[in-house]
Formats: sequence, C-alpha cells, structure tokens
Amino acid sequence: MALTDYPVTVPFPVHWGEMDAFDHVNNVTYFRYFETARIAYFDAIGYREHMALHQVGPILAETACRFRRPLSYPDDLIAGARVTEVGDDRFTMEYAVWSTSQQTIAATGHGAIVSYDYAAGRRVPLPDVIRAAIARVEAAPSPA
Repeated sequence: MALTDYPVTVPFPVHWGEMDAFDHVNNVTYFRYFETARIAYFDAIGYREHMALHQVGPILAETACRFRRPLSYPDDLIAGARVTEVGDDRFTMEYAVWSTSQQTIAATGHGAIVSYDYAAGRRVPLPDVIRAAIARVEAAPSPA
C-alpha cells in the first residue's frame, strides 16, 4: 500500500449510494473521504478535546482535490492524512485515498486548517499542545 507516508489512515468501503449517474463515485464524496481522515487526525492530536475545553479548535479555511482515478462500487478504500507545514495560526494537511481494487491512489488533496477561537469568532495562534501533538504524530511510525 502506498500510504506509508501518512501517519493516520482510515479504512472504509465505497457505498452504493455514493455512485452517480455516470457509474462512479460522485466527486463531492472525495471531500467526505478527506474529512474522515482529517477528523481521525484531529482525534489523534486531541484537537476536538482541546476545543471542548477551551473553545479553540480547527476550522477548514481551504481545500482542494486532484481526482486521479474514478472509484466505483464495490471497493474498499483507505484514506490517509498527514501534516506537511505548520505555521503560527494554521497547518496544511495532505490527503490520499487508496483504492484496494485498483491498487493505486485514486485521489490526493490538501487543506488549510486554521486555529479558531469559536467564542471570539477569530483566528488565534495554534496552541502549543496541538503543535507538539502534530510533531508527535508525524514522528510516529506509519501504519502499514
């Protein structure tokens, strides 16, 4: 599997209802796959718990997808997430979706995640505890 550079991965099947009239997975669904990996990454770094305690958490500022191969039912997928850049108040995530039936990456993407104070309604510096958790996850051996 080619997701060894992604420290957080999530397996799941393609569902019949994700198909469109052209007999492949609808393009908006790929963003849901990215979201699944992103939320798993947030859980791995404790960002959702931090948000519940401090009202400072992640907000998606930008996202994009490169569709490399069409997906269809049935298939089993693995979505991966990694952080490639950390700034003062944000970090960049990259995603990949692996198709088991095709034995290749079907889509890649990225997202800009901003540290956001939900009570104040503005961006804030990335908390040190989250910055340290990202470094820890990125340094850990990848699942393979």
